[in-house]
Amino acid sequence: MKTVEEWLDYNFRLHHLHIDMGLERMRQMVQRMDIKFDCPLIIVGGTNGKGSVCAYLEKTFITAGYKTALHTSPHLLRINERARINGKQISDSELIRNFEKVDAVRGDLTPSYFEYSLLAFLSWFQEEKPDIVILEVGLGGRLDAVNVFDPDVSIITSIGIDHVAYLGDTREKIGWDKAHIFRPGRPAICGDPNPPVTVIEYAKEIGAELKIAGRDFTEQVDGNTWSFLSDIRELRDLPLPAMKGEFQLRNAAAAIAALENISSKLPVPKEDIVTALETVQLPGRFQKISNCPDIITDVGHNPHAAVELAKTLKSEPFTGKTLAVFGMLADKDRAKVCRLLGDCADRWYVADLATDRGGSASTLGELLNFAGVSNEQIRLFPTVEDALQAAKNDAAETDRIIAFGSFLTVAAVLKFLEIPVG
Repeated sequence: MKTVEEWLDYNFRLHHLHIDMGLERMRQMVQRMDIKFDCPLIIVGGTNGKGSVCAYLEKTFITAGYKTALHTSPHLLRINERARINGKQISDSELIRNFEKVDAVRGDLTPSYFEYSLLAFLSWFQEEKPDIVILEVGLGGRLDAVNVFDPDVSIITSIGIDHVAYLGDTREKIGWDKAHIFRPGRPAICGDPNPPVTVIEYAKEIGAELKIAGRDFTEQVDGNTWSFLSDIRELRDLPLPAMKGEFQLRNAAAAIAALENISSKLPVPKEDIVTALETVQLPGRFQKISNCPDIITDVGHNPHAAVELAKTLKSEPFTGKTLAVFGMLADKDRAKVCRLLGDCADRWYVADLATDRGGSASTLGELLNFAGVSNEQIRLFPTVEDALQAAKNDAAETDRIIAFGSFLTVAAVLKFLEIPVG
């Protein structure tokens, strides 16, 4: 196998399930590859906001002069996006070399697609000898592959209803699963100001040092600045985050809380936090990729994200029409997302998603009808690319196009418009 694509196809066919939760395979593989880190490690979980918190942490540590290793999931265009050293993605040659290292020791073990790639990334990280390792949870927490490591600080960004087939259908069940990234005697940051009681109870049961947004640390906005306040440190007159959305303040505060709780090992001065807030960016998080008309992408794909997207759309000053390019996976709560966002767009360009889990445009159109959107406002398309092209044809220079509903939707837009990631 000479290309990344050939290796990924091999990885995909190796294991009988694309998603197969559990830690035993990963534990054995980490032991066989002797993967360990002699530096602090942070694990970031949550329903929404994981990628943003990782981006804040990475940017701040890099600005402060530390060598960072970051794993995120999923990717938009290329799997290389999932592994970065100091913000630079893993190269194809390095990825292939580390895939070979995984395969050389796996024996009769068949790591899942996610595990196989993660092991290659971790192997690369170990070689690079970083000052800090940041690992984003793929799904849940309790049985996610990154949970084989013991973090110095754990972060849960938010807790909403998603992945119910794996995590449960209530916030209490989902919160309990995510809380398993906490560790006894170590800081556990919860960026959700209203966590399920199961999160609090689990932290107490294992003796984790739980820090909850609004209780142990807060963000206070004053015009165009804000303050982070905690029992460890006060940071006043901070710039508002470069990433748009009210929720980004909560994400930034959770990241700063983690920084403060690891400061004995990796101190970060205020000026580096300021620089990171002013410059951090993350593809697909209310990201403007074009002007006249504005084209904005957002990977929000569940009701919790839809609430925040609706707030952001309504809070942004705008005089033209809003055209929505919309595609969602069939196993998401499409009906609720349609209800939450139905009045946020003047016209809807609804697309099929070409994947086994992809939802049909016709079903989304019906759900938008139920949400009060008229047939005259809805057009159906076989692909995201077709929907985007139609929206661009219809849009005036003063209008805006928002493309959202799935990582797949955003990926199709970025690829179609030839917008690079990273």
